[in-house]
Amino acid sequence: MRIAGLLFATCLAVSAHASEDIADQYPGSALYSKPVEVIPHVWSAIGATAPPSYENSGHNNNLSFIVTGDGVIVINGGAAYVLAKALHEEIKAVTDQPVKLVIDENGQGHAMLGNSYWSEQGVPILAHVDAAHEIEENGRRILEAMKKYNRDKAAGTFVAPPTETFEDRHLVEMGNFRIEVLHLGPAHGPGDTQVWLPEQGLVIAGDMAFHERMLPIFEDTIVADWLETWESGFEALNATYVIPGHGHPTNMDQVRRYTHGYLTYLRTKIGEHLENGGELADAYYVDQSPYAQLDTFEELATKNAGRVYEQMEFE
Repeated sequence: MRIAGLLFATCLAVSAHASEDIADQYPGSALYSKPVEVIPHVWSAIGATAPPSYENSGHNNNLSFIVTGDGVIVINGGAAYVLAKALHEEIKAVTDQPVKLVIDENGQGHAMLGNSYWSEQGVPILAHVDAAHEIEENGRRILEAMKKYNRDKAAGTFVAPPTETFEDRHLVEMGNFRIEVLHLGPAHGPGDTQVWLPEQGLVIAGDMAFHERMLPIFEDTIVADWLETWESGFEALNATYVIPGHGHPTNMDQVRRYTHGYLTYLRTKIGEHLENGGELADAYYVDQSPYAQLDTFEELATKNAGRVYEQMEFE
């Protein structure tokens, strides 16, 4: 693993920051950035740390793949047909091994709309049962929202549900890899999935973990549950390498700082506000300055505070 560590450090050193100020790092491709080999045989195309837009084609999360020696496993269908197709072209430039499985990290658009491309290739698609339910319930609405910003780049995209589902754990043994597909519990969303490579000490964390950008708290994001899942399950992996859902590959200290640390900080601030009799209107403006350097801070900080207030008000 020493060689892997050196490669990982080199990857981080040469990667440009995935900033919302950088429109595109990979001209000529629909992908925001060219895939990099994080550790041997594990690759990731790092998305923009910005909201989805026409300029980044909706590629604002990480699209990863594992070259196992007996086929390729892709993690995340991507936000559109065009992104999945572009990722496949990159895979074919790396290996002639066929793609044998796609794993969706959750039921959000950036994870599953590109299933449309993979389904046309006849590739099985795996998702957690809750993510599959979200796709069934909200897929059409998510697709229409993507069409609004992606316009012509939405061509060919349709809602393709997963062909396989799992509940707690799904084991894949392929080529030289033992891969554990895990649902450790509710986190950013109810169907969040982590891909754990125990022999390599690497976790493809999905939206369990964020780096370099502020995480969003959605209506179905229960922060107390996310913290419990992190503490009881995610930390126990003791991962050496982390490919987060958003932001560059890093380590546990960094994703802990910007995910668990941020959520704990915000709950503390909102808790103090409630103890002082504070109302929702003022809760939006609790001090979040320690995290102001994160991308998407301006878009998300006040919304996050309001949602945490609403969750904690009746705890």
